[in-house]
Amino acid sequence: MAEIYSLLIIDDEPEFLELARLALEVADFTVLKAENGPEGLKLAKKKKPTVILLDVTMPEMNGLEVLDKLKKNSKTKNIPVIMLTGKSMMEDVERAFDAGAIGYITKPIEFCDLAKKVRAKIEKHDE
Repeated sequence: MAEIYSLLIIDDEPEFLELARLALEVADFTVLKAENGPEGLKLAKKKKPTVILLDVTMPEMNGLEVLDKLKKNSKTKNIPVIMLTGKSMMEDVERAFDAGAIGYITKPIEFCDLAKKVRAKIEKHDE
């Protein structure tokens, strides 16, 4: 049986959050949700999830700003972060990896494939 991971999704789209949560829970992930960057940062510090799925385009604080704060905080700097976004320009991908992301999944995504993609990125990171 696959290892059960705790996962924090930070995304400003409530419908996406709910669909992703359902898809990941069916695949035995424990899922936490945050609808914005500041809320996500608080949850990450408090719950220390195995991995974070982080949207890039959000109001108030974008995903790259959140990623920067996560990587600068001693409590969250070692949590792997996978960017999850509609942006697929090469410079966006490079910016995310340069900031410390371990993966980049573009939207739209087939929710039935989401858990498999996330698990593969975590396992590759753990190698």
